Amino acid sequence: MIEIRQDGECTILTLNRPDKANALTEQMLSDLADAVLAAQASKVLILTGAGRVFSAGADLDAAKAGLAVSPQWERLSGAIAAFGGLTIAALNGTVAGGAMGMVLACDLRVAVPTAKVFYPVMKLGFLPQPSDPKRLAALVGPSRAKMILMAGQKIEAAEALSWGLFDRLSEDVMGEAAALAGDALSAKASHIVGIKGLFAASTA
Repeated sequence: MIEIRQDGECTILTLNRPDKANALTEQMLSDLADAVLAAQASKVLILTGAGRVFSAGADLDAAKAGLAVSPQWERLSGAIAAFGGLTIAALNGTVAGGAMGMVLACDLRVAVPTAKVFYPVMKLGFLPQPSDPKRLAALVGPSRAKMILMAGQKIEAAEALSWGLFDRLSEDVMGEAAALAGDALSAKASHIVGIKGLFAASTA
């Protein structure tokens, strides 16, 4: 249910469970994390989804059975955050719940204009994954992060763009992601790592 495609020095990971709105199972999380770790030699990593929804988050039956507290969520977002190259979330549709973790861990986020963001942990009685609130607040500020996590607000794409949660809106998110990846793909891998490392140093 995870499709892996190599396009030169760019690895593209696609959530491919469109009949279930790309709801995530523990196996999918594990496979995604493994794929990110296996792609370390790539200069660019792009995450996207099949169908009209990027991901509805955790499969609810699996969440109730323990997936909500699985360490695989943090393993995945941690692997993306530690990736040495440029990481881009190409959101083909709405991103919800725990799927936000991998999106927040990316360097850039592009989305279709119809995409929405919501993370209904308050309503469902689950805690967000530990790193998600900090990454979300770093992008949009603490109050807006609490609007999503505590007030359960659904954020439309245009508002997400104005907040800085999305970086670009496009009907062709893969085309936009490819355009954003151009400079990194033409650079030396060491140069990409060097520039990305300066961001990490500035927040240390």
